[in-house]
Amino acid sequence: MKHRRIPKRRAAMAGAGVVALVAAGVTFQTANASETPAGSGPRTLSVAAAGKLASTLAEDLGADAAGTYYDAKSKSLVVNVLDEAAAETVESAGAEARVVANSLAELKSARTTLKQDATIPGTSWVTDPTTNKVVVTADRTVSEAEWAKLTEVVEGLGAKAELKRTKGEYKPFIAGGDAITGGGGRCSLGFNVVKGGEPHFLTAGHCTEGISTWSDSSGNVIGENAASSFPGDDYGLVKYTADVAHPSEVNLYNGSTQAISGAAEATVGMQVTRSGSTTQVHSGTVTGLDATVNYGNGDIVNGLIQTDVCAEPGDSGGSLFSGDKAVGLTSGGSGDCSSGGETFFQPVTEALSATGTQIG
Repeated sequence: MKHRRIPKRRAAMAGAGVVALVAAGVTFQTANASETPAGSGPRTLSVAAAGKLASTLAEDLGADAAGTYYDAKSKSLVVNVLDEAAAETVESAGAEARVVANSLAELKSARTTLKQDATIPGTSWVTDPTTNKVVVTADRTVSEAEWAKLTEVVEGLGAKAELKRTKGEYKPFIAGGDAITGGGGRCSLGFNVVKGGEPHFLTAGHCTEGISTWSDSSGNVIGENAASSFPGDDYGLVKYTADVAHPSEVNLYNGSTQAISGAAEATVGMQVTRSGSTTQVHSGTVTGLDATVNYGNGDIVNGLIQTDVCAEPGDSGGSLFSGDKAVGLTSGGSGDCSSGGETFFQPVTEALSATGTQIG
């Protein structure tokens, strides 16, 4: 990978303090920051200002843009580009240019190859703008023969991909907030929402695929399925049929709640908290976006948020939030809350759009 070096501009570092930026539709957790004038090196930006600049540069650069992220340590926007001409455009706008080898189209093609040639249960892959690669991860259930196949495919992609192992096992967390039960199973309520003026709630799609009538922890029937999507996505919508309270808040399991005022897109590096009926409240960091996870038995889910927040069976469907913003619905992952692990979440923004609902 080639790094462009220019005086007064610090090279971008992957790792801590890095936040990936999406080109559009992002709600940022921000703090005001002073901004240096354009043309005098990378500008000092708030996350919100960086998001706006990233969107503008994505339009200006077109196919020459190869991903963006926010370096929280230096408070600067880093833009991956393919050539020196694009780098000049980025720098004149006040961002830091980083000349990389792989275009977004090439990374998308790599993901297509993985889907065609390496659809193996117990694997996941996610595009990482800080390394300019697709990171492929295999869990402990992947056999030696399957690992050899993965290695062959990933090596065939050259510098566009890398392969890793995780000690855990990817699985949906069958069994966030408060417990909801039905048909002998248990999941967690995600977020209360409104559709057509009527109260509903969101949970995981792998829960609503198997259960249609839902009760609270006391066994009182509270709702019926209104929509369900799994695999592919992992969200379910349940309409309240009982006259019960349905505030827009999340149970913090300490006698208090967190009010939820709206939804936000996840960003890499975002601090998040998860609430679930098995392990209650745990916090961590978003580590990847647009992740694909193969849970086995043909259950492949795309477009997920990857985090290092722990979860266990029964937490499925539970709330992932950042401050007063809803971020995700617990889908699955590996490990547990004793040994740790990685978890995946259905983005709430997609679930709201698909079901025609609103937080509130």
